[in-house]
Amino acid sequence: MEDKLDRASGACFKLKYPELALAVESCLKGLLLSFCCDNYRDEQVLQSLMSRYFTSGRRPQINVCEFANQVYNVKGRAVHHPDFPTVLDALEISSPVVANCLIDMRGVERILLISSNSRAREIMQQQRPPANCREAFTAAGDQVFANRYYSSETDRARYLGGDVESEISQLEMEVSNKMAKLSHFQQRLQSIIEEIRINETQMKMKQMQKRKIQESMTKIKLEISDLENVEEPQSVDISTLEEEVQDIWHRIVSDRNKLEDARKDMDEHRKIVNEAEQRYKEVKEKINLIAEGADPIKDELNKIDTEVGKCKHHKRHYEEKRKEHLEGIDKLKENLESKEKVLEENIAKAKQIYAERLEVVRTPKSIDVEINRLRERISTEQERHGSKEEITRQYFDVLETYKNVKSQVKNLKKFMQLLDKIMEERHKAYKIFRRYISLRCKYYFDSMLSQRGYHGKMSFDHKNATLSIAVQPGEGDKAALSDMRSLSGGERSFSTVCFILSLWDTMESPFRCLDEFDVYMDMVNRRISMDMMLKVASSQRYRQFIFLTPQNMSSLPSSRLIRILRMHDPERGQTTLPFRARDQAEDSDD
Repeated sequence: MEDKLDRASGACFKLKYPELALAVESCLKGLLLSFCCDNYRDEQVLQSLMSRYFTSGRRPQINVCEFANQVYNVKGRAVHHPDFPTVLDALEISSPVVANCLIDMRGVERILLISSNSRAREIMQQQRPPANCREAFTAAGDQVFANRYYSSETDRARYLGGDVESEISQLEMEVSNKMAKLSHFQQRLQSIIEEIRINETQMKMKQMQKRKIQESMTKIKLEISDLENVEEPQSVDISTLEEEVQDIWHRIVSDRNKLEDARKDMDEHRKIVNEAEQRYKEVKEKINLIAEGADPIKDELNKIDTEVGKCKHHKRHYEEKRKEHLEGIDKLKENLESKEKVLEENIAKAKQIYAERLEVVRTPKSIDVEINRLRERISTEQERHGSKEEITRQYFDVLETYKNVKSQVKNLKKFMQLLDKIMEERHKAYKIFRRYISLRCKYYFDSMLSQRGYHGKMSFDHKNATLSIAVQPGEGDKAALSDMRSLSGGERSFSTVCFILSLWDTMESPFRCLDEFDVYMDMVNRRISMDMMLKVASSQRYRQFIFLTPQNMSSLPSSRLIRILRMHDPERGQTTLPFRARDQAEDSDD
């Protein structure tokens, strides 16, 4: 059997259109560096060779396919466009094996190469794609499908570029750019190292500040814990606050009335003081006139002085009272403003729960009890099911998971429908292929029989999985087709050989064995059968044929393709087989 091994696929073709080099590379990708082997034995040999040179990294791809001398006929399934070629049309492929491999592995006959991106979008997406067109590639290397678009990651061809000088200049330009970037990055590295040093210094300072802040936080936490241990006064409800406001308002009104009365009294006392002062002046004038008055006048003067002192004392007393009342009014106003703010905050909080204000007849104590009970229930539910934010987050997570699973199920259903359609097409193709194989086997069987002047017929019943053979050993129509059981031993053996050869022609097995096929044949049938089998074996040198026969094969023509192994005659009365050691057998063979 002859082993075959081809070169790398990219070395077996050339571009017809150099401007489409990037598009072809984007389409073929790893197939440019892949190798084609005829069988798996060659693949193992190539793998052993690659292991010597590719000790690490990614190895080239190896494609195993039977070598053929002709390119597949793809006219019926290829894309035909008046303006743009396919990948297969844009390549000059010297090896039919590589062409067939690209057709099988990539479907290059169904991929268009379009020069501009806008034209590619117009052909593939804005209108119905051409018949048999699966995808397209632009000159910039972008991949275009009917419903999506993928941009290329590279901007020039790496392997298929024809101009070596331009490639060298491009690489030199890239090297200079890389060196410039390297120097820039080195400068940037130095600046980053300096920034790191500055940041480390600042980090140490911040750590010291952090420790100070932590110490202050610890003190504040201790103060908070002490404050938390202090019993808080029980909060009063809104109605209680309103009652207190009303009470404070009545007190303010009463204090205002008292203030007005005090002002009136102060005005009266002020008049009295003024009158007293006027009288004091008159008396003082009389005293001045009467230098030496009588004792009654002195007593009256003393009384008047006493009255004046009392009035002054009363004046100071009422002024202090007035000041105290004014201060009380200011405090009550401040308290009223704070209570009004608390009332407004509580009303705003209540409106967040319910917009309209409800008139209740329940006591504040019962409402506080219900509020505490509802708070305990809320805390219990939060401990059991988590907080509101956690439940909402879990709900949206589950909803997102549900949508993803629903989308996946939908896509799987579409994929299953596509698989069903593909299986139907494969089953139809299988039936056609089976019918062609049956026709080929019938034709080959009849041609084999005709070499002896026989006529035969094979009937395949694929539905019931049966096969019937009828052979006519006579000439022309003198004898009717008869069943195999009615033939003689030699005719049956010859027909069987023809049947086996026809089956071999439809099978793809590397080894063919046949045992004692000519036992019941006469010399003529034996000679014809042997010639036919040798002819078939010589035409299929990539397969090995083994024939076992008790007849003497010394009359066969000598050929380097034929090897005759004659076994020793068995000894009569022998009870054991004369096996020898392997070393002795090899010495005897030598």
